[in-house]
Amino acid sequence: MTGIRQRRQLLREARHLAPGASEEAEHGRRVFAEGRGPVLTDLDGNQYLDLASGTLTQSLGHGHPEVVAALTAQAHRLWNVHDSATPDRADLLELLARLLPDHLDTYAFFSTGAEVVEAALRVVQATAEPGRNRIGALRHGFHGKTMGARMLVHWDIGHQSFSGNSVLGYAPYCYRCPLELQYPACDVRCASLVRRHIAAKPNVSALVFEPVLGAAGVIVPPPGYWERIGEACRDGGVLLVADEVLTGGGRTGTFLAAERFGLEPDLVTLAKGTANGFPFAVLAGRAGLLRRPEAAPPGAYASTFASNPLGIAAARATLEVIERDRLIDRVRVLGDLMETRLTALHRRFDVLGQVRGLGLLWGLEFVTDPASRTPAPDIARAVYTKALDLGLRVALGGHILRLAPPFTIDEALLDEGLTLLADAVERVVTP
Repeated sequence: MTGIRQRRQLLREARHLAPGASEEAEHGRRVFAEGRGPVLTDLDGNQYLDLASGTLTQSLGHGHPEVVAALTAQAHRLWNVHDSATPDRADLLELLARLLPDHLDTYAFFSTGAEVVEAALRVVQATAEPGRNRIGALRHGFHGKTMGARMLVHWDIGHQSFSGNSVLGYAPYCYRCPLELQYPACDVRCASLVRRHIAAKPNVSALVFEPVLGAAGVIVPPPGYWERIGEACRDGGVLLVADEVLTGGGRTGTFLAAERFGLEPDLVTLAKGTANGFPFAVLAGRAGLLRRPEAAPPGAYASTFASNPLGIAAARATLEVIERDRLIDRVRVLGDLMETRLTALHRRFDVLGQVRGLGLLWGLEFVTDPASRTPAPDIARAVYTKALDLGLRVALGGHILRLAPPFTIDEALLDEGLTLLADAVERVVTP
């Protein structure tokens, strides 16, 4: 339960803070004061194992000493000179070139996920052939809250509609197939329709997609989905723009989730874990795109905080640790442990409609019963808050809980966290 110091702090905030916080903040009502590795401490001194890694951002856990040292040293030297060159920038560029697929050899730096998605859209729009004036995206996708990102997925606000320029294809949401088919008998019909309505259309310039749909609840595509779409887009001259803001940096067991599905995107966006939660984002792409004069007039890749020295320092330190300590191999090992434990959890409780994930990114979908598959946000919220009371933090969104532990967590702590999660589910469904 929230302690007295936290309640007082939340009351002070409420006098001036606008509403509209995340579901996690609204229902959790905690005031976190400190983080070390996979552990958070609140204002009353209670500790929590953080299997959400901040907002699915802390690849190395909270307060990693090498990232702290890099940020502290840089803070003493220089903070912002717009996008002018600084001593560490070339090192970060060369590090990215080692970690990313060879064809993604040119980079631009930004500060947030939505900002880098907007930059990718500008590149697509600037380089598209005449007549290719539409962009494809996937239902259930999420690319940020800015206007261009919202337009992609037809996310209107109020009475204003700005979504006429994108074409939506079917996401590989097998558990709730909109075509009412069953995999594999369906022959991946959703992919065939994306091929027909996006990849084969001469007026579509690009497909913007999450290889694994994160905000929608960690929707992992079945075999054949991306293989068919990727090939069709390449044949049809439709650019592939992979939104890896969440998945990039190793979270699914490869540096890019696209690599797990044999995709070779033309542009990739990264943020969240790239700088261990410090605001920093990367647009990676083929030189033939990012260096084209139409895409690179003066100021095209610049903004107030783009390429700032602090973000560069944090990203360089984070990625150097991931590379040096072979943490992506570690992600695959820990991911196998999560799969085993969560599969067993799924079998125990009927309210768990589906458990799905890759590497250290997992989603738990709660339903009222397995037959109707009716979403059960009340149950998800109850499990989320009960887990907090037990000392475990996960990520809440509607009727889905997401888990994204730091890459540096040890097996014993991860196992303890999954045991706490099982305990929380049991206490909610069998009070």
